[in-house]
Amino acid sequence: MPISPARTAAYEILMRVDQQDAFASDLLHAPACETLSPSDHRLATELVMSVLRWRSLLDEQIAKHSSLKLPRLDPEVLTALRLGTYQLMFLDRIPERAAIHQSVELVKRARKRSAAPFVNALLRKLLDSKPQTAHLGSVSTASELASSFAHPQWLVERWTQEFGLDVARQICDYDQRVPETALTIRDPATIGKLETRGVTLAPGRLLASSHRLTGGDLTRLPVELRDQIAIQDEGSALVALLLGAGSRILDCCAAPGGKTRVLAAANPAALIIAAELHPHRARLLRSLVTAPNLRVIAADARNLALKSAFDHVLVDVPCSGTGTLARNPDIKWRLKPEDLSDLQTRQLAILRSAMRHVVSGGTLVYSTCSLESDENEDVVQMALDNTFRLFDCRDRLQQLQSDGELTWKNPDSLTRGPLLRTIPGVHPCDGFFAAILQKI
Repeated sequence: MPISPARTAAYEILMRVDQQDAFASDLLHAPACETLSPSDHRLATELVMSVLRWRSLLDEQIAKHSSLKLPRLDPEVLTALRLGTYQLMFLDRIPERAAIHQSVELVKRARKRSAAPFVNALLRKLLDSKPQTAHLGSVSTASELASSFAHPQWLVERWTQEFGLDVARQICDYDQRVPETALTIRDPATIGKLETRGVTLAPGRLLASSHRLTGGDLTRLPVELRDQIAIQDEGSALVALLLGAGSRILDCCAAPGGKTRVLAAANPAALIIAAELHPHRARLLRSLVTAPNLRVIAADARNLALKSAFDHVLVDVPCSGTGTLARNPDIKWRLKPEDLSDLQTRQLAILRSAMRHVVSGGTLVYSTCSLESDENEDVVQMALDNTFRLFDCRDRLQQLQSDGELTWKNPDSLTRGPLLRTIPGVHPCDGFFAAILQKI
């Protein structure tokens, strides 16, 4: 039995994530995966993302049945074991013999033929033991939650301290599920065009301009139709809408461009400057967001050489991404506690630089897709001085609700004091933080 294209692709992507710190979501959309059939691409995506979601739990099961300590296993062998273990534990539709055989063949293909009998024996022992996954109700401590739902303990302990154990449970549960695909669609006529192509949609859960994908294949759409939609989490779109209308808008850390696109569509008469540090990402942004009122520049947000000031500034800083673990599970195993301090230093420098480019009476939105206070409230408090005041996000949310854009029934539940705070599992979106600062 030859190795399936889906398992081959999944194995190669997982190896690159582990060995090269590559990002799984990028690799799954890279040219190397374009040759996969739709069904193979779906299976490869499920295998990659699920192995990453459940990695520590899979490793725990492998360790129980292995005569060797995990650090002594070659990466090629451990990756094949993770793939096989995930399929045996979670995928009833995959024949058990196929899951074992294909994992053995992957090891042989990786020129680790001597390890093939070891892989075969371990997976058969695991099959005989039939391990069960835990239920949310059965965990009562942060340690149990982290172990049973495959999260780093240090991260779950932080969430438990910040939000309480019940909310931490909801976050972990959300992270282990495949998130909904949300689309930002500004032109209602586009919906009808999508339906004729077999794409079915449901209303967004937060925003009128957002829709949830319920059926169809977006990759099969013609280019001109794909250009009329944007795959974007509703929390991300909401952050951009907090900025409001203006005539001159600066987007400090713009790539990949989801929020930039929202800003350009909501302010068609405004001049929008989008800055991106890396030239190749700036070029990609230019190709993805083609609004006539948008100017893209390659520049460091910590030192922007801009002579004029702006009515509104968006500062969506690089962050840990702990609010997006359902979509980016590899972050869980890459992030370390000490990284938060380094990120905070960079975020504070970007925010302070951006504050210099706001006109008197203008507003700045500082945002992250992180759940960590180090990157959120702490940065805002350190940056605030006597030239800015904190503007209450609830006022802007109520305005969006009055305009018919915000459809969430309880806007106050999206806030923590004057700050925006969406929490995965509590709200139907990724985790975002935003603060609105107004220049006095």
